[in-house]
Amino acid sequence: MSDDPEPTDPGHFEIYTFNTGTTTHSGTAGESGIDFNYGAAPDLQLTATLPAGFEHIAGGGTNIGMSNVELAAKYRFLHQDAFGLDVSIFPRVFLPSGSTAIGDNHASVLLPVWVQKDWGGGWSAFGGGGCVFSDIRAADFCELGAVVTYQVLPKLQLGAELFHQTADAHGTPATTSLGVGWRYDLDDNYHLLGYVRRGVENTNETDRYSWYVSILFTF
Repeated sequence: MSDDPEPTDPGHFEIYTFNTGTTTHSGTAGESGIDFNYGAAPDLQLTATLPAGFEHIAGGGTNIGMSNVELAAKYRFLHQDAFGLDVSIFPRVFLPSGSTAIGDNHASVLLPVWVQKDWGGGWSAFGGGGCVFSDIRAADFCELGAVVTYQVLPKLQLGAELFHQTADAHGTPATTSLGVGWRYDLDDNYHLLGYVRRGVENTNETDRYSWYVSILFTF
């Protein structure tokens, strides 16, 4: 859920094919899609995410359709070698889904700041947060997250995350969750990513458990 401030290297691509979802007492909802990232210039990454959404209502049917297309730009304006931390802004626009059942049929924008600090021995920490603003409300909700990672093996990285989101505009209560994730590098171009988490606040209503799996292509 938390992001890091490091943009894609200039002239290179990072492409994620992903599936993600969350289960609550109301059912299960999630997305599958492709997340394109391109290093457009030094310290500048352009992003486009094309997701299809699904929602299975407990005791009911299943809805499937296009979810909210996302357009974003990450810009790193401070560096660890000079400032001690990498710091980036990563504004993200969510286009209306056009559906009353899948995604949000209103436009919105996330305005976050992300920071990172690396240490010797394979340790790293990153996190930050921001708020989502929509075309119908001044502020829908805010989120804050922090991650610690460790390079266990040359090809394997593990991490743990603490994440919090305030109550959103649809009446869902605030949620806090704990998660663990991993990244395994098959080679320089193909990578496997996974993540699972569980809510520790308003668990039944917001996050009994969640998952994210992805194949990452880098070139």
